[in-house]
Amino acid sequence: MSAASGCRGGGMVRVLPGLYVGGAESCSTPESLAAEGVVAVLTVDAEEPPAVPGVRAMHVRARDEPGADLLSHLDDCATFIGAAQEGGGAVLVRCQAGVSRSVAVVTAYLMKTKGLGWEDAYAAVRASKPDAEMNPGFLGQLKLYEAMGCAVDSTSALYKRYRLQVLTEKYPELQDLPREVFAVDPTSICQTSNTEVLYRCRKCRRALFRSSSILSHEEGTGPTAFAHKRITDSARLSSDGREKCTSYFTEPVQWMEPALLGVMEGQLLCPKCTSKLGSFSWRGEQCSCGRWVTPAFQIHKSRVDEVRMLPVGNFQAAMT
Repeated sequence: MSAASGCRGGGMVRVLPGLYVGGAESCSTPESLAAEGVVAVLTVDAEEPPAVPGVRAMHVRARDEPGADLLSHLDDCATFIGAAQEGGGAVLVRCQAGVSRSVAVVTAYLMKTKGLGWEDAYAAVRASKPDAEMNPGFLGQLKLYEAMGCAVDSTSALYKRYRLQVLTEKYPELQDLPREVFAVDPTSICQTSNTEVLYRCRKCRRALFRSSSILSHEEGTGPTAFAHKRITDSARLSSDGREKCTSYFTEPVQWMEPALLGVMEGQLLCPKCTSKLGSFSWRGEQCSCGRWVTPAFQIHKSRVDEVRMLPVGNFQAAMT
């Protein structure tokens, strides 16, 4: 029996030996799956499908929308597929139409296991399934997955920014913010890594955030992005004439939470002395370098001091 025989619309198509992609109706009976050696089914859909007797199953809840988060699940999907194939069985990855969500997951699996870039991996899937057509949001997530080395790294600045952008699309409908989006308040940490820099309020010295919470961005076009303003202070320009970044853009820190809930934008005040540190906006803000950052949690460099942690014997000393 061929890979697609015996199937109705959205049929099962073989991408590699032991790996199939298809739609909701792709060989869903135990007999048709067994005929192709399928021992596990991974479904990416808004609703969990009925279980197929004798077949291992995994469900990733996601709609076929550009803002849907597949990236966070790609490593788990790869683990599920790999585990099923270890015993010599085949795996079917399916979604409603079999052209976007399931294709994105299979493409990511090829990237991770075959060392392919997203373009080559996608081309390999489309060679087997010409109607494959991922939505642009999933394409962007695969590019980010490749940039992270085909592994979801929750400590990566790239991933943190992505996670915040996903959250922004749901805000302000959210009643609460997920705890995992907040960096731990540095005042609750007994020790800071030797490789990190601590940032304190310049006025009261309260610890505010660590260097690992800074989300860097590509420098913008500087003065040309502010044609409506006259820049007269040449000291604020870099050697090539661009405006330097005068603020740090960070991930949210736990002490910011009361200010963020229920509003789209506002000021960020020191939690100890209430002096103004910067501002935030879920819609985004423009850095002094000209780059637009979304969402934006902006701390002015002039309001904080760097404190480098240096090891001294068995304890650490802070050097400003």
